[in-house]
Amino acid sequence: MTELVLLEVADRVATITLNRPDARNALNGDLLDALTSTVAAMDADDGVDVLVLTGADPAFCAGLDLKAVAAGDKRLMETAPTSDMPVPDRGPFGTVDKPLIGAVNGFAITGGFEIALACDFLIASENARFADTHARVGLQPWWGLSVLLPQAIGVRRARQMSATGNFIDARTALEWGLVNQVVPHADLLGVARRLAADIVSGNQAAVRRILKTYAENELLDGHDSWLNESAVAEAWVSGGQVTDLEANRRAVIARGREQA
Repeated sequence: MTELVLLEVADRVATITLNRPDARNALNGDLLDALTSTVAAMDADDGVDVLVLTGADPAFCAGLDLKAVAAGDKRLMETAPTSDMPVPDRGPFGTVDKPLIGAVNGFAITGGFEIALACDFLIASENARFADTHARVGLQPWWGLSVLLPQAIGVRRARQMSATGNFIDARTALEWGLVNQVVPHADLLGVARRLAADIVSGNQAAVRRILKTYAENELLDGHDSWLNESAVAEAWVSGGQVTDLEANRRAVIARGREQA
C-alpha cells in the first residue's frame, strides 16, 4: 500500500506531503490520521525546526472524501472543536509550536482550504486554486475557515468565496493577501525550503514565542493585544532569554548587507 503521507527531513526542515494523488489528496480517515500524527511527531522532534506541508501533484488537497463520509467514516467527523477545547487546540492539527509553511501546489478546496489556512503562511504554485465549497456540498466549516479566511482576505471577500463556491487562482489569491508569494510550479518546494532555512537560521525559541504571541493576540481586542505583547516581552527579558545581543546585532547587520 502506498504511504498516504510522505516525510522528508533535511537540514532541520520536515517536508510533509499528502500522497493520495488519484483522489486529489482528499481526506479519508486514514489520510487524516496519518497527516495529523506526522505533524504532531515533527512538532515534537528535537531535530526539526520548521515544517513544510504540500500535496502530491496535481492537487494540494480536495477536502474531505465525501464517499468516506457517506460510508460512515466517523474519524472525519471527530475533529470538530468542542466548547471546552482550548482555542489553540482547534483546527485540523491542534497546537503546533513550530512554524508551518504551506506550499500549495494545486487545488485547495473546502477542508483542504482549511488545512492551508491552518499554516502560518502560504507559498503558492502558479497552478494553485482555492475554493470554499462547503455550502455547495451542504456542509459547514469546522476547522476555522469562517475565522481564518476573513483574517486573511477580509470579511466581504470571504463571504463572496463561501456563498458562491467560486474558485480563485493563484494571482488573485496573492492580490487578496491569501498567499505570500506565487512562484513557478517547479520552484515551489525550493522557495518554501529556502524560507524554512531562513527561519532555521534564527533563534528558535524567539520564533516560536512570537508566533504564539500572534496566535494569542488574534483572540484579544486591540488594547489587550498590546498589553499581552508587553507582558510577553517583559517575561522574556526577566526570564533570562536575552543573551548575546551584541553578537546577534552584528549578525543581523551582516545579513542585511547580504540581502541589500
